[in-house]
Amino acid sequence: MSDAPPDRLSNDPRSPFYDEAVLARDVGVRFKGVEKTNVEEYCISERWVRVPAGKALDRYGNPLLIKLTGDVEAWYKDKAE
Repeated sequence: MSDAPPDRLSNDPRSPFYDEAVLARDVGVRFKGVEKTNVEEYCISERWVRVPAGKALDRYGNPLLIKLTGDVEAWYKDKAE
């Protein structure tokens, strides 16, 4: 594996961008200079993250996600410390 996380990653196993091996390495995400712990999906090249919209759920019981745009940075937490 490389030392940089992928350009796009998702926590949802149904997504084509889900990668269990990468998620096992504990990826950190910084959005607009602030470290976020509730990011469900991100894309560095397109500059967006998806985060839950409060406690709202869709009709299947999954959290409703909103897309926020801005500077996105991802790294492996085990390498940063």
